[in-house]
Amino acid sequence: MNFLIDECLHTSLVEVAILRGHDATHVTYRGLSGAKDWNLMTPIRAGAFTFVTNNAKDFRRLYAREDIHAGLIILIPNAPPEVQRALFDTVLDALDNGTSLINEALEVRLTDGVVEITCYEWPRGT
Repeated sequence: MNFLIDECLHTSLVEVAILRGHDATHVTYRGLSGAKDWNLMTPIRAGAFTFVTNNAKDFRRLYAREDIHAGLIILIPNAPPEVQRALFDTVLDALDNGTSLINEALEVRLTDGVVEITCYEWPRGT
């Protein structure tokens, strides 16, 4: 997969993806720090990126407008970098079976030390 990591998440997630054999970059590395969320959609589409963010509210809304996309991954809750890396690594474990996230969103929640992954069509009914 080809991941673009949002600036609300630590840059070290790029290395986690690369070590697992994926392509990855960070919003900061692409000179997009501070860009409005809606302005990220053009480079996300152009790069066919699976976008990784902590900003569920805004990106669910933006992705709901897309006819087709390479996937949205939402890490919940806002957590320190070491927890972000562990959650993202868990996502990569789940995706190692060749799962495609075309027009899907994947949410990873950490609640009381338990990781829960939910995958669903987004936008709904695609």
